[in-house]
Order: sequence, then C-alpha cells, then structure tokens
Amino acid sequence: MKGMLVIIDGMGDLPNKQLEGKTPLEAADTPNLDFLAARGEMGYMYPVKPGFIPESDEAIVSIFGNDLIASTRGQLEARGAGIKLTRGDLALRVNFATIDNLKEGNIIDRRAGRTLTTVEAETLSKALNKISLPCKFVFESTNQHRAVLVFRGGFSDSILGNDATYTQGKAQGINKIKACKSTDDDENSQYTSNIVNEFLEKAYEVLKNHPVNKLRKSRGLLPANYLLVRGAGIEPPKLKQYKKWASPSYMPLEIGFSQASGMSVFAFEYPELKDLDAYDNLYEGLKKACKFNIKILKKVYKKFDYAYIHLKETDLPGHDNKPLEKKIMLEYIDKNFFKFIRRFAPPNKIQVVVTADHSTPCKIKNHSADPVPVLFYNDSNLKEKKFSEKEARLGTLGRMNGPELLKKVGFSK
Repeated sequence: MKGMLVIIDGMGDLPNKQLEGKTPLEAADTPNLDFLAARGEMGYMYPVKPGFIPESDEAIVSIFGNDLIASTRGQLEARGAGIKLTRGDLALRVNFATIDNLKEGNIIDRRAGRTLTTVEAETLSKALNKISLPCKFVFESTNQHRAVLVFRGGFSDSILGNDATYTQGKAQGINKIKACKSTDDDENSQYTSNIVNEFLEKAYEVLKNHPVNKLRKSRGLLPANYLLVRGAGIEPPKLKQYKKWASPSYMPLEIGFSQASGMSVFAFEYPELKDLDAYDNLYEGLKKACKFNIKILKKVYKKFDYAYIHLKETDLPGHDNKPLEKKIMLEYIDKNFFKFIRRFAPPNKIQVVVTADHSTPCKIKNHSADPVPVLFYNDSNLKEKKFSEKEARLGTLGRMNGPELLKKVGFSK
C-alpha cells in the first residue's frame, strides 16, 4: 500500500470557551497524530471552495476530484443502504424528526432527540411502508434517526426537500418545515413534488398516532412524528473511479460513495441503539470502527495501492455543542487507531493523509465554511508542530481546495 486517506468527520472547529479558547483538536492529547505531524507536512483545505458550506457528500465527492453535480445524497445513501435502484427512481435522504403539529410546522428537533432506538426506527419504517400511494416506494431506516426513501418509477429530481436547513441557502436556525417544491415548470417535476408532499402528510398521520411515539411521549421523550427529506436524485452517480482503493466503511453515505467510485468496500454492521444514550452508542460504534479499520488494513495493505477511511462519530458533538465529547473522541481515535498507524505506516512505507470533510464548530452546531486542517505524513522530518487548525494554517503544504488534495500529496495523477 502506498498511502491512506483518513477523514475524521466534522473534525474542524473554532476556539471554544469550554476548552479555554482552544478547539477540540488543539485541546486534545494526540501524541500519535503529533508524531505523524512531526515527520510530515501540514496545511489547510477548503473541502469544496472558500465560502462554501459543504455537506458530507459534497465534501467527499469534491475531495475525490468530482464535480458536485456528479452525484446526489439520496442516490449515494440509498445505494449504500443496499437498495437496488433503476434510472428514474427518486432517492432521498431522510431524518426522523419532531414537530409540534402539521399546521404550525415548528421543528422541535431535527433528529427526534437522538434517542430513537434501532427497534423503534424499524417498527416505524414498517408502518410507513404500508402507506397507500399511486406509485411504489421503499422506506428504510439506516442508523439512529437516519433513513432513506425511494420512489419507484420515472420521477424528476428537480425538487427541493422540506428540510429548510439545507434548502434555504443552508441558512442557520431555520425551525419551520417547508413543503417540497419543484425547481422548474416541468410537469413531471410538479407531479414529483406533489407525490413527495402527499407521502409526507400521510407519514405524519401514521407517525403521530403510532404506539411507538405514544410510548415515547409517555416516557418524556420526543416523538419521531415527522420526516425531513433532502438530496433528491434520480441519476446514477457518475464519479471518478478508484479501483486500486480499499474502503472499510460503515455508514450508508460512505459505502455508497465508495461503491460508486469503484473501490473495494469492506463493511461492518453498526451497533444498534438500544437505550436512550446516543453517545454510548456512538462510542460503541467508534470502538468497533477503529478495530475494524485496523483489521482490514492488516489484511489488505499488500493488495491495494490506497485506502479511504472515514470516521463518522466526531461530527455529532459539533452538531450538539459538546466540545468536551469531541475532544474525548479525538483522543480515543489517537490512542487506538493512530497508535496503530504510528507503528504500521513507517515500516511499510505508507504515506498517510489525515483531514476532515468539513468543519462542524460546536458553538455553531452546524457545518461551516471554515477550512479544515490537513496532515500529510511522508517521513520528511520537517518538524511540523502539533496537529491542529492553528498550526496547519502555518504548515508547508499551504492552502488548497478539496479537488487539489489527492494530486498535491501524490495519491492521484
């Protein structure tokens, strides 16, 4: 293996009062990442371009040298969830969410409090799949509050979803649901938006009275009584191919992207959320992910030229304004995964790139347009300092945009 790209989801952050003016990465004790930084180069990257606030799919699509129009979030996640698609099938990413009622349309929580268990999500999904529509569809829960929705047939993807956080110019703090609407005057686009809106209205009626949500409310939990949809797509992804890459993946987005990019995917089943503590589940998942990645790297490093590794959990504390949790997760990754990389990469002459798909500053509780730090271990002995946003800005790699990364480090021609 020549190199590996490690993306730590949402790692980038801003100085935080809870961490005495440091970012979680600056505050974290990361001796193994610092070891790599001291024997390599650092820089900073705008995952797409300056001023652009990327979602995870946009960032990884861009970092691997593709135009953003080459794929859609819905198509990637549906494929990653194992749903077979034909051209014209409309795929959407979904959140189980909480609203007050359909008339007022106030979004109480975009993720139903992060307490929706795997069994609850699967039970609600079964009920939703019984909705009567003039077309066939598939609804499938994936992980915690996440799900995918596919309408079968010749639909249009010229529609905006009802998740205003992503459809209204990615504005911050929007807390009202919006009807899906077409983005052109095409008859099929109008029909498509009408079908999606009809499904969402019927879904609300199913969810608000479902025994799962009645029990949740009796326990003082937020009901998962509404669906937020985004990332509409009907076209198969048209991405650059990376056939000499291995991808140990575990989230539908990364699995779908890796498959569409021609990588060899090695997946594991994420731990079920069984109780109310979403962070216990995240730590369980992070522990399993680190062990799985190490196992796969040991197994395949002689068979592939490169590896793409994506650790998801660090993004969640950013969305929840939990800088201490983010710091702890970064320390866990360093102590477990990068401790292995520190021993594994140098003797096997493997170069290592560590970066993020986007910044998720805790105090913003959302993605931002801030650049992310880049570490490139190449055994150059340049004596770069601690891996952090501040030091990366001063690094010898300098500034870059996402599509430039792989070429800059020699992972792509």
